[in-house]
Amino acid sequence: MGGLRSVFEAIGIVEPEQSTHVPIGERTIALNDRIKNDAQRFLHNSVSTGKYSLVTFLPKFLFEQFSKYANLFFLLTGSVQLIPGISPTSRVGTILPLTVVLILTAIKEIFEDLKRHRQDAEINARMCKVLQGTAFVEKPWRDVVVGDIVRVENSQYFPADLVLLSSSEPDALCYIETSNLDGETNLKIRQGLEETSHLLSPDEVAKAEGFIKSEMPNNSLYTYEATLSLRGKEVPLDPAQLLLRGAQLRNTRWIYGVVVFTGHETKLMKNSTPTPIKGTKVDAIVNTEILILFMLLIVITVTCATGQLLRQLNQSFERDILQISRDEAPSNYGWNILTYIILFNNLIPLSLIVTLEFVKLSLGTLINADLDMYYEESDTPSTARTSSLVEELGQVDYIFSDKTGTLTRNIMEFKMASIGGIAYAETVPEDKRIRVDEHGKEVGYYDFKTLIEHRDKHENSQIIREFLTMLAVCHTVIPEADENNPSKITYQASSPDEAALVAGASQLGFLFHTRRPKSVTIAAVGENIDYEILNVNEFNSTRKRMSLVVRDSFGKIKLYIKGADTVIYERLAAGDRFGDATSQHLEDYANEGLRTLCLAYREVPEAEYREWAKVYETAATTINNRGEALDRAAEMIERDLTLLGATAIEDKLQDGVPDTIHTLMEAGIKVWVLTGDRQETAINIGFSCKLITPEMNILICNEPTHIATKQYLEQKLDFVKKSMGDNSPKRTPHSAWRRFWRGGLATGLFDKDLEYELEPLVLVIDGKTLTYALEDDIKYIFLELAMMCKAVVCCRVSPLQKALVVKLVRFGVTESVTLAIGDGANDVSMIQAAHVGVGISGMEGLQAARAADFAIGQFRYLRKLLLVHGGWAYSRVSKVIVFSFYKNITLYMIQLWFAIFNGFSGQTLFETWASVSTYNVLWTLLPPIAIGVFDQFVSARVLDRYPQMYQLGQRGVFYNHRIFFGWLLNSFVHSFAIFGLWMLILGESGTLSDGRVVDNWAFGSMVYCSTLLTVMIKACLIADHWVHITFLSIFGSFAAFMLLFPAYTFIGPLAGFSPELRNLIYPMFTNANLWLALILLPVMVNLRDLVWKYYKRTYAPQAYHIAQEIQKYNIPDYRPRMERFRKAVHKVRQIQRVKRAKGFAFSQNEGGQASLIRQYDTTRRKPIG
Repeated sequence: MGGLRSVFEAIGIVEPEQSTHVPIGERTIALNDRIKNDAQRFLHNSVSTGKYSLVTFLPKFLFEQFSKYANLFFLLTGSVQLIPGISPTSRVGTILPLTVVLILTAIKEIFEDLKRHRQDAEINARMCKVLQGTAFVEKPWRDVVVGDIVRVENSQYFPADLVLLSSSEPDALCYIETSNLDGETNLKIRQGLEETSHLLSPDEVAKAEGFIKSEMPNNSLYTYEATLSLRGKEVPLDPAQLLLRGAQLRNTRWIYGVVVFTGHETKLMKNSTPTPIKGTKVDAIVNTEILILFMLLIVITVTCATGQLLRQLNQSFERDILQISRDEAPSNYGWNILTYIILFNNLIPLSLIVTLEFVKLSLGTLINADLDMYYEESDTPSTARTSSLVEELGQVDYIFSDKTGTLTRNIMEFKMASIGGIAYAETVPEDKRIRVDEHGKEVGYYDFKTLIEHRDKHENSQIIREFLTMLAVCHTVIPEADENNPSKITYQASSPDEAALVAGASQLGFLFHTRRPKSVTIAAVGENIDYEILNVNEFNSTRKRMSLVVRDSFGKIKLYIKGADTVIYERLAAGDRFGDATSQHLEDYANEGLRTLCLAYREVPEAEYREWAKVYETAATTINNRGEALDRAAEMIERDLTLLGATAIEDKLQDGVPDTIHTLMEAGIKVWVLTGDRQETAINIGFSCKLITPEMNILICNEPTHIATKQYLEQKLDFVKKSMGDNSPKRTPHSAWRRFWRGGLATGLFDKDLEYELEPLVLVIDGKTLTYALEDDIKYIFLELAMMCKAVVCCRVSPLQKALVVKLVRFGVTESVTLAIGDGANDVSMIQAAHVGVGISGMEGLQAARAADFAIGQFRYLRKLLLVHGGWAYSRVSKVIVFSFYKNITLYMIQLWFAIFNGFSGQTLFETWASVSTYNVLWTLLPPIAIGVFDQFVSARVLDRYPQMYQLGQRGVFYNHRIFFGWLLNSFVHSFAIFGLWMLILGESGTLSDGRVVDNWAFGSMVYCSTLLTVMIKACLIADHWVHITFLSIFGSFAAFMLLFPAYTFIGPLAGFSPELRNLIYPMFTNANLWLALILLPVMVNLRDLVWKYYKRTYAPQAYHIAQEIQKYNIPDYRPRMERFRKAVHKVRQIQRVKRAKGFAFSQNEGGQASLIRQYDTTRRKPIG
């Protein structure tokens, strides 16, 4: 079984088990020695992310197609039909159309997968420089092998997993951007070993001889264990030297690296899984209904075969006229069942599958061509990479979104500052301008231009200068001067917040331009001033602050500190002057969704510093619990502070994110944010993007143990349930029958459509606590509480946890449809775990977009993708399905009424080629396609204006079992009415115009004509939006039949096809009964449907009926007034919320920064490599 599972996993039929297990063993890699490395047969560097390959296409495609019950049924029926003497129709009448359907579907799948392979080919053909002899030559990525030494230059991507040897920066440092991996655009630092940092030219690196003993390839992105043996010395390697494929070299002229993992053995590709086979909610219901139709088919065939058996045993007609022996009747019973199965097999529409595939492909093309979702900045159109999921976009219940790069740009801008109790802003809104209030005090904001004036001449000028000095000095940023333009400085920072603050200080006249191991130099209003760095107390999530002890040019020792307002305020000296004013400004900043920091300082006496320095030195050399010791040392000096003010940084959201999230939540979609960012940052962004609103209460779950997590969640869940009283939800495990009835979707314990009448809640949980919350005994408690919340924010989560959260909702909430959206490789597992995966594209080589089912350029396009394209697709596909069932059942149920009438003889009423075989592939092919591609139940404008309309798809209003059985019953009624009315018209002795009695084929052909027109009129009744193609497809199809059928009745018999139609054309088409029936019969049959449609719209209208009336009569929308009223009502609660939680957020990396800045000297000349 294990071997079989591994085969299924390899071709993507079975989802591989996710594990972070690191394989045991090691691989030995010779440096720059291709002969030795080739002997070990390391994997090539080509990658493929396609769904299929030449080897896997056939088994994977056939498995996917025959998991659809309709295809499986027709395969079995077609096989039986090939048996001689069984089929009352042509022996290839089923297997041939099925083959055509499968070929067309295969072409569509190949077409979509070729796009993926083209993208792979582009990446595999990228060029990089590989060392050959003593020179670097350009080679495509696919030719890079393990052991090669490569040179990667600034802004280039790493072609494989590399171990960093040396770089253009001091001490083999380099900066990398991992936005392709985790969506974060802030730079990360990697550093080569001291033993290889001297390899600064091709000649030197070519002389390097040695080998690397490396761990085996694995999927752990954040660990690496290996050793490097060079000149007889063995030194350890760790993640600080590892450069992952997909990351980008930034602000570093060049690096040399040795390749350790290639192709699908790189850590990035190890985190990828084969493209999974995804089905839709609608597909699952269709499968169930095909089974229901199959059971109906069995009942009909057994009934007819039994009727035939009883007649053969009891009726004299069969015995005396047909001379059928009673003794042979029982033995023929089984064969007769097969005959009737073939006769009635088209009750299940073969054309449904190919029609759906074509419609979905067309809808995917409309998404690709939508200019409203085209991102001009990066020349990125939206792309439907898997069009078979397009209707699922209209039924999404949960959205799981990454934060960095998806909701935000990760670009920080210094927007506001409070200095000495006075507020300043880069741009001052009209209502915030400085004015004098009723107490004679100045209130409001000054702009930054005024700040520069106050810096030079104001009672607070000394405080302002100290504030700006602190911004320019208290950080771990490294300045990079452009060699061609030394005045142009780029700031390298592991924290985008710090880079924004330093850049802001430079704009205000305090330019940081030089860093040495023990000092920094700033230009304060043009004057260079040196500050000696004495000590650095680093930031961590417990301290929520960082501080720097410096000595200025006058010999004074100062402590500069920045951090959260809560930790700074409690360390202020007594009698601080600016605390209250600054606190008010912090509330204003938080209210606008800005990230805030408090800044303070103190002068430290020389004697106090000497005593403290001893304590610090002791803590820094402690072996055990060094971090705690350093924190205690910092606590001793970080006291009696003088508050300087506060900063406010805008973490720029992508355009339109707040409106998009607000609209999606109005549409009934629950949004969960799964991010690797810190909790404070995530909450702050939650407010900025309207995921969290002022009226919501925030539940924060940060528990250190399994038991504490369970107790917290149970306590909160019990409290919420008590507040709900009898309305609290109950777990509802589903029986096997109910699961079958719900299309196999009723797998969860909770109903997704439950509505909770309670105060809006937000659940915030961190990654460590989430680890416990996802364990078996807690996960449903967590899920139940999360379902009662308007939003959920999971912080500090790993890629695996993202996927587990998605799966928990997918399989725990009944019939829920999940959508995951992200932009980095760490989002791929989440994207593939969800029903629908959406990737943010627009940056070259983004792994998430390539692994997703749909790719868009910006998060805001998700609004139209779901509300408009999703809503339309669900409505259109629903109509295609029910109409396809209707048209087939209506025609082929006439065969049942005819069988009853003709004594269950097994005789077909309709001719095979012009009627039966062409019914689905010619005469009724275009109407469902036209409706499926062009129909609009309401316009895009109305769907966007009234997002609540989206709930029609969530609740399955247009397509469910009740709808299906309604159409099934309607088909029975229509077929019986058509057959019955024709029997009344012709009786048993009706004559044609040439005097002949109407025979079987004439009767069948006239019935067929009227049935076809009845079906076309039914198509008219369900079409909501008419375009030229709709007219042509409906009326043109019937007109084509009326023109081509007579031609076939003349040509077919001459060619040896359909001899039964010989000499039928003239007597049939000159019979007045035919034309009278074509005028009256379809109208009479559809009259009931028209009356029912009128009744529903007039007396029992649904939401979309009302929306259609609003659209037709262009009724104005009065909701903007109500929105203004709602905002006024919640103003007080908004102020209360701000007082509860400030907007502190700071994304500084924890640890390691102090040692880094001690190594850096920007005055040193860099090697050219």
